[in-house]
Amino acid sequence: MTAENFNDAELRQAMHRVRAEVDKAVVGQAGTVTGLLVSLLARGHVLLEGVPGVAKTLVVRSFARALGLDTKRVQFTPDLMPGDVTGSLVYDARTGEFDFRAGPVFTNILLADEINRTPPKTQAALLEAMEERQVSADGVSRALPDPFLVAATQNPIEHEGTYSLPEAQLDRFLMKLVVGMPERDSEVAVLRKHASGFSPRELTGVEAAVSADEIRAAQDAASRVEVTDDVLGYVVDLARATRQSPSVELGASPRASTGLLAAAKAWAWLNASTAVTPDHIQTMLVPVWRHRLQLRPDAQMEGVSADAVLTSVVQQTRVPI
Repeated sequence: MTAENFNDAELRQAMHRVRAEVDKAVVGQAGTVTGLLVSLLARGHVLLEGVPGVAKTLVVRSFARALGLDTKRVQFTPDLMPGDVTGSLVYDARTGEFDFRAGPVFTNILLADEINRTPPKTQAALLEAMEERQVSADGVSRALPDPFLVAATQNPIEHEGTYSLPEAQLDRFLMKLVVGMPERDSEVAVLRKHASGFSPRELTGVEAAVSADEIRAAQDAASRVEVTDDVLGYVVDLARATRQSPSVELGASPRASTGLLAAAKAWAWLNASTAVTPDHIQTMLVPVWRHRLQLRPDAQMEGVSADAVLTSVVQQTRVPI
């Protein structure tokens, strides 16, 4: 079924049904769910950062269940090899030939749990999959399923036995979402759900709310949201402002700008807007760019954060009328 078989209102309703299904299992993480939804529509990937116990994995599992897509989980460990993620050639004694055995990356939603616990060579195994949507082995390129999204988690406070993600790997994530502690009322609601018998391991109450065809149609619809030259210029001005900030060693790249534009179009479409506005750009700026800025060492020692730099950049950059 093609995108022409759906109208935007029906597709938006389907996406909101996904959010409602996730809410059955997850409490107090509406921003994280919205970020996942925007990333899916923008054909991007998500890095979830938060301390243990704030439902990072549960959010992704519930999201995948609500989408009705195939999902696989990889627990990243120091001994994980690249072939354990992408697949490898296996010798078949019956035929005397090597056959490719697909790895867990051949799925729709890949949950890369604690991605910073595996060495860089295994982290790098995901680069081609995330950027090109394919895996190459023995000179043959194999396409990944469509849609395809990598949702990776990492713990920001534990550094023993971890490997920081290199800039090239970070740049492949459309968004970095910070999963924080819930508010008091939300935490009470979490306990109430568990007291009534809810099991985060089974997710029996979460049902598929959309089809793969609807997801692809929604992605196409989001990509067609109009953008004026003034808004394009605004994105470029913001990117150039990050490069000129005294606290920044490496600012937003052109890829960061295209990622921001894609996320803003998806957010605009979700909100039934026919065109991207500066407000949409500003809303998506921090989650899309916070992991792409490399701060100067002296700024880091002074406690300056990428979020603070981006907030300052928005305040100081002229907004097109």
